[in-house]
Amino acid sequence: MRAGARVTGLGATTPLGGDVASTWAGMLEGRSGIALIEQDWAEGLPVRIAGRMRVEPAEVLGRVKARRLDRCQQAALVAAREAWADAGAPDVEPERLAVVIGTGVGGVLTTLAQDDLLETAGARKVSPYTVPMLMPNAPAAVVSIEFGARGGAHTPVSACASGSEAIAMGLDLIRLGRADVVIAGGAEACVHPLTLAGFAQARALSTRNDAPQEASRPFDAGRDGFVLGEGAALVVLEREGFAAARGARSHATLAGAATTSDAYHITGADAGGQARAIRLALASAGLEALDVGHVNAHATSTPTGDLTETRSITEALGTHPAVTATKSMTGHLCGAAGAVGAIAAILAIRDGVIPATRNLEELDPQVKLDIVTGRPRRGRWAAAMTNSFGFGGHNACLAFTAS
Repeated sequence: MRAGARVTGLGATTPLGGDVASTWAGMLEGRSGIALIEQDWAEGLPVRIAGRMRVEPAEVLGRVKARRLDRCQQAALVAAREAWADAGAPDVEPERLAVVIGTGVGGVLTTLAQDDLLETAGARKVSPYTVPMLMPNAPAAVVSIEFGARGGAHTPVSACASGSEAIAMGLDLIRLGRADVVIAGGAEACVHPLTLAGFAQARALSTRNDAPQEASRPFDAGRDGFVLGEGAALVVLEREGFAAARGARSHATLAGAATTSDAYHITGADAGGQARAIRLALASAGLEALDVGHVNAHATSTPTGDLTETRSITEALGTHPAVTATKSMTGHLCGAAGAVGAIAAILAIRDGVIPATRNLEELDPQVKLDIVTGRPRRGRWAAAMTNSFGFGGHNACLAFTAS
């Protein structure tokens, strides 16, 4: 079995809280981070609900620092600082420290805002920071600058699989001997009239504007689409020998990971491609299907997507794992979603408790899985997996084991 990577640091800012502790507490309490969008710009939109970050990044970073960063970059830096501190600020050579932060669309809020400014006020009013703020690679770049990482700053852009693919790439960098420590995960902040309108036109979003907290309902018979969210989640991965030598505390071990592509449809998903990613992640970790006791599902709450994932989990793992869908509480953080799910899976096996899926009132009869619902489930599981699937047929799966 190939060596894994120790997970020594966790950081997040989500619709449930401004850090990992508050986000995890919210998941275990079954709280919802979804709310009605109060701003005037949401009036007239078919969908007026979203999961906004519970703590404004500028409150953490300071307004001077935040002003030169897109909201996506702000979220990444907040999560990175927490993860680094949680890991004990490892003393690592800069050339042996890498950063991998995925995103779905990067600085789209800057792109759209500055384009509006260009159209209404002219070129001289456009910010000189526009390009550094809109670049999809900027979250990785900003974090690499913050911590002096010279071992590479990478940016997977694979839609809703980006965060998980980033963590998978972090494991690859360690296994290939290119880094001793990697800061990896995802960041996204794209709650905007254009993205909401575009997803709504594709009939991908829930239209429960009158009941925001009940809108995201994975695996429920009455689900009608996902809820757009924003935030970031990052982990610190360390080569096992490096972590052991410095006596680092470990939350869990990233034992294996895999990515595949469906080559099927730009927005549709293929259960076969997803199942292949799950199996490859198992093989990468040296695990068998029966070793996996828990799955944090991608489960966005779309009518077709949840059923496709149901088939892929059943095909690759069977029906024995306890499955939960934390997007029922956070909404769908797109490029950051997989990293949020990874942290939830890590904490589930570390603490021996799986958050319940919120809003699951009537299980879709086609879902033949053991879905955790009602209240958190306590127990001990040797291994857990996370699934992330993105538009374009991107599949990324991570396998964690208890340390």
